[in-house]
Amino acid sequence: MKIAVEHIAIVAQNPVALKAWYERVLGAQPVFDNGQNPPTCLISLGNVWLEIYVADKALPDTANNKLAGIRHLALRVDSLDAAKAHLEKLGVAFNEAERAAAGGGRIIFFADCEGNLLHLVERPADSTLLKLGA
Repeated sequence: MKIAVEHIAIVAQNPVALKAWYERVLGAQPVFDNGQNPPTCLISLGNVWLEIYVADKALPDTANNKLAGIRHLALRVDSLDAAKAHLEKLGVAFNEAERAAAGGGRIIFFADCEGNLLHLVERPADSTLLKLGA
């Protein structure tokens, strides 16, 4: 049996604004929109699809990276410094200091326009993880 991740869902208070943020700030590309209001859509970020649709209710403390469940989306970049500078020009705030990444490299966390956690990760060129295709 072959299993692969097809998409990751992000449930949004305002799916239109969240989709626009991912497109404007991270360069995501539209894949599908159901044409309804509120919409359900798919966007492509690199080789990953993100499904965005409206939430029935919000959960408190979504920025807490220690809550059970899927907590953040890690975005691999060639240069953490260059990516951070680019995102800051687009209004992204980095509220924590950079730190070491598990498995080697550097990471820094930030949030999308709804407070969902993301982080940039830079791996060294000789990273064992990169050689494994991680």
